[in-house]
Amino acid sequence: MSANTFDLTAHPHTRLNILTGEWVLVSPHRSKRPWQGKVESPSLVQRPSYVEDCYLCPGNIRADGTKNAAYEGPVAFTNDFSALLADTPEGGVDEDELLVARSQKGICKVICFSPRHDLTLPEMEVPEIIKVVDLWCTELKELAAVPFIKYIQIFENKGEIMGCSNPHPHGQIWASEDVPMEIEKETRQQLNYYQQHGKSLLSAYLEKELKANERVIAENNHFVAVVPFWAVWPYEAMIISRRHVQNLLQFTAAEKEGLADILKQLTTRYDNLFETSFPYSAGMHQSPFNSGDHPEWHWHMHFYPPLLRSATVKKFMVGYEMLANPQRDITPEYAANRLRELPAVHYKAVGQPV
Repeated sequence: MSANTFDLTAHPHTRLNILTGEWVLVSPHRSKRPWQGKVESPSLVQRPSYVEDCYLCPGNIRADGTKNAAYEGPVAFTNDFSALLADTPEGGVDEDELLVARSQKGICKVICFSPRHDLTLPEMEVPEIIKVVDLWCTELKELAAVPFIKYIQIFENKGEIMGCSNPHPHGQIWASEDVPMEIEKETRQQLNYYQQHGKSLLSAYLEKELKANERVIAENNHFVAVVPFWAVWPYEAMIISRRHVQNLLQFTAAEKEGLADILKQLTTRYDNLFETSFPYSAGMHQSPFNSGDHPEWHWHMHFYPPLLRSATVKKFMVGYEMLANPQRDITPEYAANRLRELPAVHYKAVGQPV
């Protein structure tokens, strides 16, 4: 290769995030540098299936004094310490357009994936994850029926390294009367593309990814998991529905099963990468509610894991990344190849009877 020939795998460059319009700096040559920085302690403790003082285990008392039901599958309840409240009075502040604030109403729910304290999504069976998907749909439908709700964010913070306040595997749903900033960015980008090309932005992007097959991690009949071309986090991933739909409520029964399957495929590979319970923040992005049809919107789900080189080395967003724009060393293509080549059977299940 000529020294003057640009190479994505060797030379510094920036990549465009087509969903937000923002850029990320990629510096593949830096992945060769030795590491003498922060090393996190891996979480090696095998948790029991039930913990007496866990606020989320079946039959236990939560922080606000409520007693949990003796639930046997996934369960939802209103967050005892909600970031948004449905009865927040209307109001605001505006001092010469310099000090500006406005009230914000909303509803926050907690979703326990399983009664078991030790069972994360990758260690659950697909039929169990389907029940979680069904519960997401039930909660989504109920929240979307509240007239003031304009957006519903379904997400999971997995692992104490991601600030998870309770180790019992669970996710959250925050429904707000305003559309959050990240959704506004993605709405704008998808609408611009849809108006110009008459098809969804992510449908066109997915065609490119499937043709190149450089960043695809796993797929089934209904979903594809990829490392986005513009990924910021080392092993960032995105699940995209093959069919252009606006939100989770539009999925067929087969697609819900496909979503459960691709979630297990991706999260199992995450755990297998460093043979640890792989931490991440993950969440669905879908169309706003109670504000029109949004035909430009295409459902997808983001995964932002912090681990970089091993179960003990975390990627930090500091310096240039806080003051200028995000930067990564290993390329998305390298990350996708590592994840793709990992077994689809969880490392804890290897050698166990089927």
